[in-house]
Amino acid sequence: MPLLTIQNRQITWTSLLVLGYLFYLLLGAMVFQLLEKQSETHFRDQFQLEKLKFLQNYTCLDRQALEQLVQVLMEAWVKGVNPEGNSSNPSNWDFSNSFFFAGTVITTIGYGNLSPSTVAGQMFCVFYALFGVPLNLAFLNQLGKGLSAHLITLERWVQKPGRAQVVLTLAVAVFLTTGTLLFLIFPPLVFSYVEGWSYGEGFYFTFITLSTIGFGDYVVGTNPNKHYIPVYRSLTAIWIVFGLAWLAQVFNVAADLMEKFLQLRCYKPDFSLAEGATTKLEDEPEQPRVHIPS
Repeated sequence: MPLLTIQNRQITWTSLLVLGYLFYLLLGAMVFQLLEKQSETHFRDQFQLEKLKFLQNYTCLDRQALEQLVQVLMEAWVKGVNPEGNSSNPSNWDFSNSFFFAGTVITTIGYGNLSPSTVAGQMFCVFYALFGVPLNLAFLNQLGKGLSAHLITLERWVQKPGRAQVVLTLAVAVFLTTGTLLFLIFPPLVFSYVEGWSYGEGFYFTFITLSTIGFGDYVVGTNPNKHYIPVYRSLTAIWIVFGLAWLAQVFNVAADLMEKFLQLRCYKPDFSLAEGATTKLEDEPEQPRVHIPS
């Protein structure tokens, strides 16, 4: 009977998690549709209107020629070439940009604005990621263990249990506050100044990058009208690696807290069942005990 109860509770917890996961996806789909679909329709109509105005101003072009030009621009964008500016634009594959791209590969961010166009580059990217992604995970795990070890050291350093809890709480607060400032609050200020973005756009880029979502709509160092220092993107790649380690720890703690909270809601102890079982054991004669592994 206790084994069946545990199995039933496990099924309930799994079902609740699956339903909650599906509900969260459906909720996100509905909200994004409400927020973005109308804007997409507006920009699509605006783009068609601009094409009509362009044809009216340049009567030597027909619609087919214009569509071919748009196709060329789209292909250039897919290949990582910015259609703005001219051939004097800085290369996407100098050492600094290549270093940044290598970081986006092994961290699985994958902005999508730049990718290898040669067969040799694509094959190398596959094998580079095959070994680089596990290496990156091992590196992030080691950083996480180092951060956790410092917290454990603080807890052992303080002898009194009450004081240890206070110091540990303060250490976690310092960890969250310092990381939030270094990886989420201050960087958007830098990106706003260098890239010309608003603070909201910089914060959006920061979180989308460190969470490895990486849409690619905002990428540092890609504006042909800006003059960046040579190590700008390399420094950004280093910042991304340490930011990934910090945010991964935050996500792990949040996931653990969420799981424990949901399990507590599902696994409420049934005191009436326990009392009934105790009464039954008192009434019945003592039986040989059989150990049932949990």
